[in-house]
Amino acid sequence: MAFQNLSSRLQETMRKLRGKGRLSEKDVDGILREIRLALLEADVNYKVVKDFIAHVKERATGHEVLSSLTPGQQVVRIVNEELTQLMGGSQAKLNLSSKPPSVVMMVGLQGAGKTTTGGKLARMLKAQGHRPLLVACDIYRPAAIKQLQVLGEQIEIPVFSMGEQNPVDIAKAAYAHAQRHNNDVVLIDTAGRLHVDAELMEELVQIKEAVDPADILLVVDAMTGQDAVNVAQSFNEQLELGGVVLTKLDGDARGGAALSVKAVTGKPIKYVGISEKMDGLEPFHPDRMASRILGMGDMLTLIEKAVSAVDEEKAEKIAAKLREAEFTLEDFQDQLSQMKSMGPIDQLIGMIPGMNARQLQGLEVDDSHLKKIEAIIQSMTPEERRRPEIIGGSRRKRIAQGSGTRVQDVNRLLKQFSQTKQMLKQLSGSQGSPRGRRKKGMFSLFQ
Repeated sequence: MAFQNLSSRLQETMRKLRGKGRLSEKDVDGILREIRLALLEADVNYKVVKDFIAHVKERATGHEVLSSLTPGQQVVRIVNEELTQLMGGSQAKLNLSSKPPSVVMMVGLQGAGKTTTGGKLARMLKAQGHRPLLVACDIYRPAAIKQLQVLGEQIEIPVFSMGEQNPVDIAKAAYAHAQRHNNDVVLIDTAGRLHVDAELMEELVQIKEAVDPADILLVVDAMTGQDAVNVAQSFNEQLELGGVVLTKLDGDARGGAALSVKAVTGKPIKYVGISEKMDGLEPFHPDRMASRILGMGDMLTLIEKAVSAVDEEKAEKIAAKLREAEFTLEDFQDQLSQMKSMGPIDQLIGMIPGMNARQLQGLEVDDSHLKKIEAIIQSMTPEERRRPEIIGGSRRKRIAQGSGTRVQDVNRLLKQFSQTKQMLKQLSGSQGSPRGRRKKGMFSLFQ
C-alpha cells in the first residue's frame, strides 16, 4: 500500500514526541531532520520538502508550542495540518457545468489507467444519479475502443464510438448525441502516448476548443513517483488542468506524487485509484489521507464504505438471528461477502485509529484467509451450512478436498464458529439478569 514506509517512519518519529513533557528547539530540529529524510525517501519533490519543513519549524518553535503543557501533541497537530495543506487542504470536487451536458476530458500517458479510470468515474457518477456517456476518442491504441465498450457493458453505461474517425469530430458528435439522449455528463477517453509530444498536445487542445470541457482530469500512475509530477506540469501548461487522478495507490508507491503534485502544479488531486475493480475509485480527502499517514485512522471513509456495502434488509435479519442465537454459516458467508465489497482488508484496518504502519507490517492482513474461509463454506451443502453439527469426519474430508484446504482448516473454522454460537447463546440467555442487561449493549452494534 502507498505511504506504508513513509507512514511507518513518520509514526515512529511522532511517537517519540508524544512522550516528551518538554521540548527545546534542538528537539524540534532533530525531529524535523527525521521528517525531512522520510519525505525525501518517499520521493517527495525536494523543494516541496524544504518548504514543508520551514512551515512546520516556524510554527513548532513558537513560544506557545514550546511552553505548552503538551508540546509533543502540539507538534503532531502541526505536522498533521501542514500535511493536509500540502495535499490541497480540502476535497476538490469534479467541476460540472450548470447547463448539461457537462464534458469531462480524461487525459494522460499510455499505461496510467486512463480508460479504466474513465469507466470507474462513470460508474461513480451513475451511482450519484447522473446519466453519463463514455466517448471513445482514442483511435490509435489497439483495442482501446473495444476496451471502453466492454467496460461500458460491464457497468451498464452507454459508449459513443465512431470507429477511427477524427477524434475532434467524434467529440463534437458525442456532445450532440448526449444532448439528444439526455446524458448529463460526457466522459471523453482521449488518446495517450508513451511520452508527452507536440502531436498529442495539439489534438487534445483541438478537442478542448471544440467541446469546451467543464473539467480536464489528468490520470497519472502513482508508481512513477516524481515523473508523475513532471507529467502533470507538462499537461497543465498546455491544457490548464482541472485536477489529477492518481491511479495504483494500492500498489508499492512511495507516495511522493500525492504529496508533491498540488504544491508543484497548483492542481488538486480529485480522485485516487485504490484497486483494479470498477468500484476502486475514491474521492481524495487531504485531511483523511494525512490522518492515515500519521496513524490517526480514517473513520469517516471506513463508515462511508460500510454504509455503501451493507444491505440493510440482510443486516436486520442477521441482527434478529444474533439476538436469538440462530446465526448460521450461511449468514456468516453473507457477512464475508459484504466485508469483501468494502475493499482490501489491509486498507480497512489501516483506517482504524491506533492501527499504525508498524503494527500492520507484522499482521497477516491479506484477503487469502477470508478466501479460504469462503471456499470452505461454499464446499458445504445447504444443510451443512445451516446445521454444522452434522459434519462428521467423512464430510470434513470431502469439504477440505472440495475447497482445496486441509481438514485442520475445516476443523478450525467449525470450532471457532461453535464457540461463537455458544457465546451468543449465553449472552441472549442472560439478558433478563442485571448482568445480561449490561451485555445487551453488545447487540445494539448490529441494530
